[in-house]
Amino acid sequence: MFPDITAVVLAGGRGLRMGGLDKGLVDVAGRPLISYTLAALAPQVGAIVINANRNAERYRTWGHPVIADASGDFDGPLAGMCAALGAITTPLLLTVPCDCPRLAPDLAARLHAALLRDDAEIAVAHDGVRTQPVFALLRRELHADLAEQLAAGERKIDRWFRSRRLAPVDFSDRPEHFVNLNSPEEKAAFEAEMDGVCGGSNHLTVDR
Repeated sequence: MFPDITAVVLAGGRGLRMGGLDKGLVDVAGRPLISYTLAALAPQVGAIVINANRNAERYRTWGHPVIADASGDFDGPLAGMCAALGAITTPLLLTVPCDCPRLAPDLAARLHAALLRDDAEIAVAHDGVRTQPVFALLRRELHADLAEQLAAGERKIDRWFRSRRLAPVDFSDRPEHFVNLNSPEEKAAFEAEMDGVCGGSNHLTVDR
Protein backbone atom coordinates (compact mmCIF):
# COMPACT_ATOMS: atom_id res chain seq x y z
CA MET A 1 0.00 0.00 0.00
CA PHE A 2 1.13 3.54 -0.79
CA PRO A 3 -0.15 5.98 1.89
CA ASP A 4 1.06 8.94 -0.21
CA ILE A 5 -1.42 8.05 -2.98
CA THR A 6 -5.13 8.84 -3.12
CA ALA A 7 -7.04 7.05 -5.87
CA VAL A 8 -9.96 8.60 -7.71
CA VAL A 9 -12.50 6.36 -9.43
CA LEU A 10 -13.81 8.30 -12.41
CA ALA A 11 -17.56 7.72 -12.52
CA GLY A 12 -18.68 11.10 -13.79
CA GLY A 13 -19.52 10.30 -17.41
CA ARG A 14 -22.82 10.20 -19.24
CA GLY A 15 -22.62 6.47 -20.04
CA LEU A 16 -24.00 7.07 -23.51
CA ARG A 17 -22.90 3.70 -24.93
CA MET A 18 -24.52 2.05 -21.89
CA GLY A 19 -27.85 3.65 -22.78
CA GLY A 20 -27.26 6.68 -20.55
CA LEU A 21 -26.99 4.58 -17.39
CA ASP A 22 -24.60 5.55 -14.61
CA LYS A 23 -21.94 2.97 -15.46
CA GLY A 24 -20.49 2.66 -11.99
CA LEU A 25 -23.87 1.48 -10.70
CA VAL A 26 -24.65 -0.95 -13.52
CA ASP A 27 -25.12 -4.49 -12.22
CA VAL A 28 -22.40 -6.89 -13.36
CA ALA A 29 -22.89 -10.46 -12.19
CA GLY A 30 -24.85 -9.32 -9.16
CA ARG A 31 -22.60 -6.45 -8.09
CA PRO A 32 -22.37 -2.77 -9.06
CA LEU A 33 -19.53 -2.34 -11.52
CA ILE A 34 -17.67 0.16 -9.34
CA SER A 35 -17.47 -2.35 -6.49
CA TYR A 36 -14.91 -4.42 -8.40
CA THR A 37 -12.72 -1.36 -8.91
CA LEU A 38 -12.95 -0.29 -5.27
CA ALA A 39 -12.04 -3.78 -4.05
CA ALA A 40 -8.97 -3.86 -6.26
CA LEU A 41 -7.84 -0.37 -5.20
CA ALA A 42 -8.21 -0.81 -1.44
CA PRO A 43 -4.93 -2.71 -0.89
CA GLN A 44 -2.95 -0.37 -3.15
CA VAL A 45 -3.54 3.18 -1.89
CA GLY A 46 -3.96 5.19 1.29
CA ALA A 47 -7.32 6.74 0.42
CA ILE A 48 -10.02 6.63 -2.26
CA VAL A 49 -12.42 9.27 -3.60
CA ILE A 50 -15.17 8.83 -6.16
CA ASN A 51 -15.77 11.37 -8.92
CA ALA A 52 -19.49 11.33 -9.78
CA ASN A 53 -21.86 13.89 -11.27
CA ARG A 54 -25.08 12.08 -10.36
CA ASN A 55 -26.29 9.56 -7.77
CA ALA A 56 -23.88 10.97 -5.19
CA GLU A 57 -25.82 9.54 -2.26
CA ARG A 58 -25.65 6.04 -3.72
CA TYR A 59 -21.92 6.33 -4.26
CA ARG A 60 -21.41 7.55 -0.69
CA THR A 61 -22.70 4.22 0.60
CA TRP A 62 -19.26 2.76 -0.16
CA GLY A 63 -17.81 5.02 2.53
CA HIS A 64 -15.58 7.21 0.37
CA PRO A 65 -15.84 10.95 -0.32
CA VAL A 66 -17.74 11.79 -3.51
CA ILE A 67 -16.69 14.81 -5.55
CA ALA A 68 -18.33 16.28 -8.63
CA ASP A 69 -16.77 18.14 -11.55
CA ALA A 70 -16.48 21.89 -11.13
CA SER A 71 -19.01 22.37 -13.93
CA GLY A 72 -22.17 20.40 -14.53
CA ASP A 73 -21.40 19.92 -18.20
CA PHE A 74 -19.94 16.39 -18.11
CA ASP A 75 -16.61 17.68 -19.44
CA GLY A 76 -14.90 14.30 -19.47
CA PRO A 77 -12.13 12.56 -17.53
CA LEU A 78 -9.87 15.62 -17.33
CA ALA A 79 -12.57 17.42 -15.35
CA GLY A 80 -12.77 14.52 -12.92
CA MET A 81 -9.01 14.45 -12.54
CA CYS A 82 -8.99 18.19 -11.87
CA ALA A 83 -11.72 17.93 -9.24
CA ALA A 84 -9.79 15.18 -7.47
CA LEU A 85 -6.46 17.02 -7.61
CA GLY A 86 -8.17 19.95 -5.92
CA ALA A 87 -9.65 17.79 -3.17
CA ILE A 88 -6.88 15.42 -2.09
CA THR A 89 -4.30 15.98 0.64
CA THR A 90 -1.76 13.36 -0.50
CA PRO A 91 1.02 14.36 -2.91
CA LEU A 92 -0.05 11.85 -5.57
CA LEU A 93 -3.31 10.97 -7.32
CA LEU A 94 -4.01 7.62 -9.00
CA THR A 95 -6.78 7.82 -11.60
CA VAL A 96 -8.82 4.84 -12.77
CA PRO A 97 -12.18 4.46 -14.55
CA CYS A 98 -15.24 2.95 -12.87
CA ASP A 99 -15.84 0.44 -15.67
CA CYS A 100 -12.69 -1.70 -15.47
CA PRO A 101 -13.50 -4.74 -13.30
CA ARG A 102 -10.06 -6.38 -13.58
CA LEU A 103 -7.84 -3.61 -12.30
CA ALA A 104 -4.17 -4.67 -12.07
CA PRO A 105 -3.20 -5.47 -8.46
CA ASP A 106 0.16 -3.73 -8.91
CA LEU A 107 -1.09 -0.72 -10.87
CA ALA A 108 -0.11 1.79 -8.19
CA ALA A 109 3.27 0.17 -7.57
CA ARG A 110 4.36 0.16 -11.19
CA LEU A 111 3.19 3.69 -11.91
CA HIS A 112 4.80 4.96 -8.68
CA ALA A 113 8.15 3.36 -9.53
CA ALA A 114 8.19 4.94 -12.99
CA LEU A 115 7.18 8.37 -11.70
CA LEU A 116 10.10 8.42 -9.27
CA ARG A 117 12.59 6.81 -11.66
CA ASP A 118 11.95 9.34 -14.43
CA ASP A 119 11.28 12.34 -12.15
CA ALA A 120 8.02 12.65 -14.08
CA GLU A 121 4.90 14.64 -13.32
CA ILE A 122 2.61 11.96 -14.73
CA ALA A 123 3.07 8.20 -15.13
CA VAL A 124 0.62 6.56 -17.52
CA ALA A 125 -0.08 2.93 -18.38
CA HIS A 126 0.56 1.49 -21.85
CA ASP A 127 -0.96 -1.93 -22.60
CA GLY A 128 1.50 -2.79 -25.39
CA VAL A 129 -0.79 -1.51 -28.14
CA ARG A 130 -2.00 1.87 -26.91
CA THR A 131 -1.71 4.32 -24.07
CA GLN A 132 -4.41 3.97 -21.41
CA PRO A 133 -4.63 7.61 -20.30
CA VAL A 134 -7.20 7.23 -17.52
CA PHE A 135 -4.88 4.80 -15.73
CA ALA A 136 -2.37 7.35 -14.50
CA LEU A 137 -0.49 8.68 -11.49
CA LEU A 138 -0.29 12.47 -11.20
CA ARG A 139 1.43 14.91 -8.86
CA ARG A 140 -0.98 17.09 -6.90
CA GLU A 141 0.80 20.30 -7.93
CA LEU A 142 -0.55 19.83 -11.46
CA HIS A 143 -3.96 21.01 -10.27
CA ALA A 144 -3.49 24.69 -11.10
CA ASP A 145 -2.25 24.01 -14.63
CA LEU A 146 -5.02 21.51 -15.35
CA ALA A 147 -7.67 23.91 -14.05
CA GLU A 148 -6.27 26.62 -16.33
CA GLN A 149 -6.27 24.28 -19.33
CA LEU A 150 -9.86 23.21 -18.68
CA ALA A 151 -10.95 26.84 -18.40
CA ALA A 152 -9.34 27.42 -21.80
CA GLY A 153 -11.38 24.60 -23.31
CA GLU A 154 -8.93 21.69 -23.21
CA ARG A 155 -10.66 18.29 -23.06
CA LYS A 156 -8.07 15.95 -24.61
CA ILE A 157 -6.17 13.92 -22.02
CA ASP A 158 -3.36 12.89 -24.37
CA ARG A 159 -2.67 16.47 -25.43
CA TRP A 160 -2.46 17.73 -21.87
CA PHE A 161 -0.28 14.79 -20.83
CA ARG A 162 2.19 15.57 -23.61
CA SER A 163 2.63 19.08 -22.22
CA ARG A 164 3.98 17.66 -18.93
CA ARG A 165 6.93 15.45 -17.95
CA LEU A 166 5.45 12.08 -18.86
CA ALA A 167 6.57 8.52 -18.04
CA PRO A 168 4.86 5.75 -20.06
CA VAL A 169 4.70 2.48 -18.10
CA ASP A 170 4.73 -0.88 -19.90
CA PHE A 171 1.86 -3.20 -18.97
CA SER A 172 2.10 -5.30 -22.13
CA ASP A 173 2.44 -8.40 -19.91
CA ARG A 174 -1.12 -7.94 -18.64
CA PRO A 175 -3.33 -6.10 -21.15
CA GLU A 176 -6.41 -7.92 -19.86
CA HIS A 177 -6.39 -5.64 -16.81
CA PHE A 178 -7.46 -2.71 -19.00
CA VAL A 179 -10.60 -4.29 -20.47
CA ASN A 180 -13.50 -1.96 -19.77
CA LEU A 181 -17.25 -2.37 -20.10
CA ASN A 182 -18.70 0.46 -22.17
CA SER A 183 -21.80 -1.15 -23.62
CA PRO A 184 -24.45 -3.78 -22.82
CA GLU A 185 -22.74 -6.08 -25.33
CA GLU A 186 -19.37 -5.79 -23.59
CA LYS A 187 -21.05 -6.33 -20.22
CA ALA A 188 -22.79 -9.48 -21.49
CA ALA A 189 -19.57 -10.84 -22.99
CA PHE A 190 -17.71 -10.24 -19.74
CA GLU A 191 -20.41 -11.96 -17.67
CA ALA A 192 -20.38 -14.92 -20.06
CA GLU A 193 -16.62 -15.17 -19.66
CA MET A 194 -17.00 -15.05 -15.88
CA ASP A 195 -19.54 -17.87 -16.03
CA GLY A 196 -17.07 -19.95 -18.00
CA VAL A 197 -14.13 -19.27 -15.70
CA CYS A 198 -16.06 -19.56 -12.43
CA GLY A 199 -18.24 -22.50 -13.38
CA GLY A 200 -21.38 -20.41 -13.28
CA SER A 201 -20.80 -19.02 -9.80
CA ASN A 202 -21.13 -15.45 -11.16
CA HIS A 203 -18.42 -14.03 -8.91
CA LEU A 204 -15.22 -12.37 -9.97
CA THR A 205 -12.10 -13.08 -7.95
CA VAL A 206 -10.27 -9.81 -7.48
CA ASP A 207 -6.49 -10.14 -7.65
CA ARG A 208 -4.64 -8.94 -4.57
